[in-house]
Amino acid sequence: MDQKAIATLLGLAAKSLLSNEPAAIHALEELPRDLFVPLFIDAFLGGHKKILKAMVRAWPFHCLHIGALSIQESCYEILEAMIDGLQIYPDQNSSSWGSKLRILDLRQDPDCGTTCSEISTTFPFCFQSCVYSRHSILKTEEAQHNVKCLGIVNSESELLSTQKPIELLVDLSFNSILRTKQFLSFLQSKVEHSFGSLHLCCRDLQIDKISAHKSVLQFLDLGCIDLLELNQAYLNEVTTLLAQMIHLNSISLSNISFKHCKGEDFRTFLIQLGQLDNLQELSLALFCLKDQLHKLLRILPPQLDTLCLSFCGLSNRDITVLSQSSQATYLRLLNLSNNQIFSEVYEPFQNLLKKVSGTLEYLEINNCLVTDSTLSAVLPALSHCTHLRVLSFAFNPITMPLLMGLLQHLTCLMDLKHVIYPVPVHCYEQWNFPGSLDQQKLAEVQAQLTAMLHVVQRDDMTWTACPE
Repeated sequence: MDQKAIATLLGLAAKSLLSNEPAAIHALEELPRDLFVPLFIDAFLGGHKKILKAMVRAWPFHCLHIGALSIQESCYEILEAMIDGLQIYPDQNSSSWGSKLRILDLRQDPDCGTTCSEISTTFPFCFQSCVYSRHSILKTEEAQHNVKCLGIVNSESELLSTQKPIELLVDLSFNSILRTKQFLSFLQSKVEHSFGSLHLCCRDLQIDKISAHKSVLQFLDLGCIDLLELNQAYLNEVTTLLAQMIHLNSISLSNISFKHCKGEDFRTFLIQLGQLDNLQELSLALFCLKDQLHKLLRILPPQLDTLCLSFCGLSNRDITVLSQSSQATYLRLLNLSNNQIFSEVYEPFQNLLKKVSGTLEYLEINNCLVTDSTLSAVLPALSHCTHLRVLSFAFNPITMPLLMGLLQHLTCLMDLKHVIYPVPVHCYEQWNFPGSLDQQKLAEVQAQLTAMLHVVQRDDMTWTACPE
């Protein structure tokens, strides 16, 4: 029987089991390993919380990942049921203490399967295992091995040897939503009552208003985090976090309060930021950097490939500094939106485009006072960005003739698939004034651009207007 037929039969068997939840739960102890994955997928998509909890207890593989499965609106109930199924401490009266599950991954990842191949001879392998924390299952197993080899016997070593370390991978968002707070409280309780056997590994952390979540942060292992998104905090609070998140490769900060770029808080922040050797992505919004960008670039890793500086008050001097920086030769994504960098001259940005032309894939210059004359001047340099895939320059005062000329120049960039353009000024009774947009004129603009793309055989390129 071929693999496709086997998969079909397994799928039918899983659906049959789900039609009778009590029977399915009772049958888990005797279920063939090959049936667990299709049964889990159907149970997860169908929101069968009781079966999911029981499946986690009886899971016959080393790891379990949500992977590409889509999380429903009632995701917290589903996630809590699965976490509840973890055997985080020995239960002498339960046969399920023999479960092989060591890693429960509740993060969505389209490239991750439900379980990994068991390829190691010493212990099963998972690509998502935590490698940084001293509380990871790899470090815990190493400690247990050393205890056995050294023959150490005491109450602490006996507890260590009976513990079965489990890793829980989950992305977290700290906000003011009641259900989110309840989920965080649930997680905190699980960690505290696991007697050290449950390692909570958060790789992606989002915090909205840090002052409201300082106590909850205490139960996280901040050394695991590699992506931090933080909105509304004082700069010294950010610096304190960064000192513990030494493996970060992506930082997004917005609404960060500090007195000025010549103060002690800013200098300390730069020192700590400079310690992050793995940093590849930096996003700052509503973060005043006027004439100070050189201080930031000086301490950033040269391999930085993503730089977003929206609402940072950048000047032409800052753009000149950026064009001369080592980072400019590696940038794949650059967002300079909401800075009046074209209010005086265009040469600094023109030079910047020349510097990034070999790597740049995403460029955003929305609401930067780009006019027909400035865009015409930088167009030759823009046309040499051969790797460009997305260009967004919405909310700028551009005319229709210039827009048509731009399209004709950019169709030679074969990697460029998406362009977000501003509504031409003739479509407004008063440019960019709320309520003055003529929708009929805008529809005509879109139809004309689409027709031009068809003529030059670039139907794979989409041009989309972005009205307010």
